[in-house]
Amino acid sequence: MTRYIRHAAAFCALLLLALLVNATRVQVVRSDALDANPANRRGAIVRFDQPRGDILVDGRPVTGSRDTGEQLRYERTYKNGPLYAPVTGFASQVYGTTFLESAEDGILSGTDPMLAPLPLWNDLTRAQNPGGRVETTIKAAVQQAAYAGLGGKRGAVAAIEPSSGKILALVSAPSYDPERLSGTRRSVADSWAELNSDASKPMLNRAIRQTYPPGSTFKVVTAAAALDSGAVTDLDAPTKSPSPFTLPGTSTQLTNEVDGCTDASLRYAFQWSCNTVFAKLGADTGLGPMLGTARSFGFNDRGLRIPSSVTASNFDTSMDRAQLALSAIGQYDTRATPLQMAMVSAAVANGGIVESPHLVDRTTTDDGDVVDTKGATSRQAMNPGTAMQLREMMTQVVEEGTGTNAAIPDATVGGKTGTAQHGIDNTGTPYAWFISWAQAEDAGQPAVAVAVVVEDASADRGDISGGGSAAPIAKAVMEAALAR
Repeated sequence: MTRYIRHAAAFCALLLLALLVNATRVQVVRSDALDANPANRRGAIVRFDQPRGDILVDGRPVTGSRDTGEQLRYERTYKNGPLYAPVTGFASQVYGTTFLESAEDGILSGTDPMLAPLPLWNDLTRAQNPGGRVETTIKAAVQQAAYAGLGGKRGAVAAIEPSSGKILALVSAPSYDPERLSGTRRSVADSWAELNSDASKPMLNRAIRQTYPPGSTFKVVTAAAALDSGAVTDLDAPTKSPSPFTLPGTSTQLTNEVDGCTDASLRYAFQWSCNTVFAKLGADTGLGPMLGTARSFGFNDRGLRIPSSVTASNFDTSMDRAQLALSAIGQYDTRATPLQMAMVSAAVANGGIVESPHLVDRTTTDDGDVVDTKGATSRQAMNPGTAMQLREMMTQVVEEGTGTNAAIPDATVGGKTGTAQHGIDNTGTPYAWFISWAQAEDAGQPAVAVAVVVEDASADRGDISGGGSAAPIAKAVMEAALAR
C-alpha cells in the first residue's frame, strides 16, 4: 500500500511541477504576447479606468473626460473640437490616437515613468499615475483668426514665432469634431466611415501632412540661394532675363502675368513675381546651391517632428536645367507643407536662422509639477546679410507690390504671394499662397511668421491669387499675433 501512495505522491508532485512550469511560461515567457493579444481587454480596461490628462491652450484645457460608467469607463471630450483638431488629433477607444493625443500619449494616459514620484515606484507598488497635462504653444486668438479666415474654404494656415520656433496656430479646413470618435457606440463607427469617405478629407491635417506646389512663394528660397552663392550681387542690377524665357534644352516658353520683366532686376522681379527672371536665375545658380539652400530651410527633412511627424517637403536632388528652372518658381516636383513655408518666412524674419518648430511648451503632472520643457534647435538657412535683403524685398511686396492686402497699420509686414498650378496640363484650380511676417513698430523683432494656402476648389480660376485670396487671411492672423 505504501508503494501506491509513493507513486501517487510522485505523480501529484509531477502535476504540481507541470502547473508551476506552465504558470512560469504564461507569466514570463508569453506575457508580452498575451498582453498584446487583441482579445485581452485588461490593458484597455485599465487604460480607460481613469480620466485622461488634458491638452492646454493659453493655460486652459481644450480637452476633457466623461465618465460613462461602462467597462471602458472614461471617454475623451473636446472643447471647440473642429478648431483644435489639427493640434489635438483624437483619442478613441476603437481607432487609437493621432497627433498630440498620440505623440504625448504616455503623459496624457499616465503611463510615462516620469510621472511617478520616485524611480521604479510604479513597478514596486503597481500603482497607476493620474494623466499628466500637455501645455501647447498655440495662442487661442491666433488660432481662431486663422480658422475664421479660412471660413468654408479648403486650405491650411501655420503661424510660428520666428525667434523661438513656437507654433502659434495650426489650422486645417475643412475640419471635424474629434469627439465623434470617442466611445464604443455604433455612432462612432458610423462617424469613422463618414469622415473617411468624405471627399473633402476633413481628417487630413493639411498644415503638416499635405504638400502642395509652393508656386512663387518658393522664390524666397531661390533668391536666398542666388544671393548666398554670388549669382546675384546687386538687387538693382539687370538680370539679363528675356521674356518669354525658353526653358533650357527645350522649346517650351515661360511667360509672365505682369509687364516689365524683361531684363528686370531681382528687386523688381521679386516685387512683381516675374517667373522668367526666377526660372533663369535658378538654372544659372545651379542644382548644388539651390539644393543646399532648400535643405537648409528644411526641405527633404524626413525626421521633422513637432512632436507629431511632419510630411517631408520635397526639392528634387537630381534635375536637368529645365526642371531646375521650373523648380525655382515652385513648380515641377517641388512640394511644401504650409508649416515648411512658414519656416521659410520665419528664417527671413529671424536673420537667416531657422528655429525648429514645436507645438509643446512643456508637460506636467496633474497637479502642475513640470515633467519636461521643450526647447528648440536652430540652424543657419542663409547668411544674415541675405536675410536682411530678403526682409527688404518682402516688405516692398506688401508696401507697393502684389501683397498690399496684407499691410497692417503701425507694423512692418513682409510677404510673398504665390499662385501654384497643378493637375494634368495645369488644369486644376490654382492654389493661392501667401507667406509673411510682421513686426510691431515698437518691437525689437518680428512677432510672427505665417503661411497660408487656399485650395478653394469652388472658386473661378481667374479669381485665385495669393494676394487676393490668401493675403487677407494672413493679415488677420498677424494682427491677432501682434495684439497679444
